[in-house]
Amino acid sequence: MGERLFTIDQKAPMPQLQQRQYSPAAIIAVLAVSGMGVSLMHTLLVPLLSDLPGLLHASTDDVSWVVTATLLAAAVATPTLSRLADMYGKQRIMLVCLGLLLAGSILGAVSNSLLLIIVARVLQGASSALIPIGISIMRDELPPEKLSAAVALMSATLGVGAALGMPMAGIIYATLGWHAVFWVSGLFAIAMAIAILIVVRESEIRTGGSFDFLGAVLLSGALTSLLLGISKGGSWGWTSQQTLLTFGISAVIFALWAPWEFQTKQPLVDLRVSLKRPVLMTNISAVLMGFAMYANMLSTLQMLEMPAVTGYGHGLTPLQAGFAMIPTSLTMVILAPISAGVTRRFGAKVTLITGALVMAFGYILRVFMHDTVPLIMIAAVIVAAGTAVSYAAMPILIMGSVPETETAAANGLNTLLRSVGASVSSAAVASILSITTLTVAGKALPSLAAFQHIFLIAAAASLIGALVAMAIPRPSHLELEPLDPELVEALTHPHEAIK
Repeated sequence: MGERLFTIDQKAPMPQLQQRQYSPAAIIAVLAVSGMGVSLMHTLLVPLLSDLPGLLHASTDDVSWVVTATLLAAAVATPTLSRLADMYGKQRIMLVCLGLLLAGSILGAVSNSLLLIIVARVLQGASSALIPIGISIMRDELPPEKLSAAVALMSATLGVGAALGMPMAGIIYATLGWHAVFWVSGLFAIAMAIAILIVVRESEIRTGGSFDFLGAVLLSGALTSLLLGISKGGSWGWTSQQTLLTFGISAVIFALWAPWEFQTKQPLVDLRVSLKRPVLMTNISAVLMGFAMYANMLSTLQMLEMPAVTGYGHGLTPLQAGFAMIPTSLTMVILAPISAGVTRRFGAKVTLITGALVMAFGYILRVFMHDTVPLIMIAAVIVAAGTAVSYAAMPILIMGSVPETETAAANGLNTLLRSVGASVSSAAVASILSITTLTVAGKALPSLAAFQHIFLIAAAASLIGALVAMAIPRPSHLELEPLDPELVEALTHPHEAIK
C-alpha cells in the first residue's frame, strides 16, 4: 500500500513559539469557549423557526433548511478540515473555522432572502470542525496531568453550546431582532480569533504528504446524501422515491470511497486505524450517544411547550423552555472535570460505560417523571450528566489508539459520527411525534405515549452503547499519556505505528 510520511514541521518559527508561553488554564479557557461558540450554531435559529416563514416570506418546510443546512455543512466540513489541520497546522485551520463563522454571520446579518440565509448557515455550520481540532491541540500543548480535564471540557462543549444556543438566541431575538443573532455570532468569531492568535501557539506536529482531494469529494457526497435523506425523510416520506434515491446514492458513493481510502498513500480517513477495535467500538458508541443526547434536548423542549390541555404538557413558551434547559448545560460543564477524574482513576473505557448507563437510567426515569416541570428537568439533567461523562471519555479513547499526527482527523471522525447520531435522532423524534398523536380541539398533537416511546428507544440506544463500550480492549499504556517523542520517527512505518 506504500509508505505514509509523517514529519515534524521544521518551518515553524521555533524561537518565537518558545518565547510565547501561556498557562494551560488560558489555553483551555480559550479553546473551550471557542468550541462552545461554534456548537451554538447548531441550535442558534431553532427559537426563530416559528417566525422565520413570515420574516423570510417562505414556507415552513423551506425554512427548515436553515437548520438542516447547518447540520449537513458540519458533517461535510469536519473530516476535511480536521485532516487539513493535521497537515497544515491546527491553529491555522481553527482560524479558518472562525473565518467561516464570521463570513456566515455577516452574510446572515445583512440578508433577508431565504437562499442567502441558508448559505450563511452553511458557512456557520462548517465552523464545527473547530472542536476536534481544539482537542488535538490540547494533546499537543498541554501537560499530561491537565489533558484529561481539558479534553473532557472541550468534548462537552458540543452539547453545552447546542443547549445554550436556544435561550441565548431567544433573548437576542426578543430584545434586538433576528438579525442581531448573526451580529452577535460575528462579534464572537472576531473575539475568539484574536484570543487564539494570542494564546494558542501553532503545533509543531504535522502530517506530511498530499491532501486526499478525491477522498474528500467522495466522503462529502456520501455524507450529504445520507444526512439529507435522514433529515428530510419525515417530510418526504421514508419510502418515497426522493428518500430512497438519496440513501441509494450515499451507499454507492461509500462503496467507491472505502476502497480508495485503503489504497491511497495519504487517505483522508485512515480506515486501517479506524477499524482498530478501540477506535471502531468508540465510534460505534459515538453514534449511539449522539442519538441519545439529541433526543434528550428535543423531547424536553417539545414536552415543556405542549399545551396543558393535552393532559401532560406545561404550556411554556419557547423562551421559557429554553431557560429551563440551562441546568442541563451547566450540568455538562460541571461534570466535565469530574469525569476526567474518573478517567484518570479507572480508565476512559469505564467512564464511557458509566456515562452510557447513567443516560439509560435517566431515560427510564423520564418515562415516569413528567407530571411537573421540576420532575422533567431532574430526569433531563440525569441524562445530561451521563452525556457529559460519556462525551468526555470518547476523545481520550481515540487519542490513546491513534498516532499523534492523526489526532485531529481521528477526533473529527468521532465528532462527525456523533452528529450522524444526532441527525438520526432528530428524524426519529419527529417521526414518532407525528405518528403517535391525540386530537385536541380538532388539532393532532403528540401524545404522552409518543414521548415515552422516544425515552425507551433512547434508553435502549444508551444501553447498547454501554455494551459496545464493554468490547473496547484495555490499552497497554496510560490513556492520558501523550505519545513518546521517539514514536514520531517510527510513524514512517505505518504497520508498526498502528500497533
